[in-house]
Amino acid sequence: MDRRAFVGIVGGCILAVPLTAAAEQPAMPVIGYINQRSPTDAASIVAAFRQGLKEEGFVEGQNVAIEYRFAEGQIDRVPALASDLVGRGVNVFVATGGTGSVVKAKPVIPRTIPIVFARAVIRSSLAWSLASLTRATTSPE
Repeated sequence: MDRRAFVGIVGGCILAVPLTAAAEQPAMPVIGYINQRSPTDAASIVAAFRQGLKEEGFVEGQNVAIEYRFAEGQIDRVPALASDLVGRGVNVFVATGGTGSVVKAKPVIPRTIPIVFARAVIRSSLAWSLASLTRATTSPE
C-alpha cells in the first residue's frame, strides 16, 4: 500500500467517527500513534506521516491532534501504551514500526476504534473481519 492510500485510510477513519459521539469526543479528532521503536529511529516515518496527513488536509494542531507513543525498542511496552491511548479517547490508531506494534496493541484496543497499519505481515488475526482487511488493503487509485 502506498503512502497516499495509507493516509487516505487514516483520514477516512477520522471522518467516519459517528456524529452522535461528537459530544463525547474532543473538539478535534485524535490519532493515537504507536511505534515500537524510539522517536529518533522513527523520525523519518513520523515526518512522512505528518506530510501525508497535511497533503490530505489534516494539519496537526489545527484540525487533528496526534498522541504519540514509542516503545523504545521494548515491544512488551506496546499494550500499556495502547491502553493509555484508549483511555485518552483516541478516534483511530496508527501502528507503525513493524508487525509487532499491531500484534501487541490489538488485544487492548476496543473493536470500535479502527487500527491502521502499513507494511505489516498480513495475518488473519490482525483484521477484525475479512471486510475490514479488504477495505484496508484496497487503494482507490
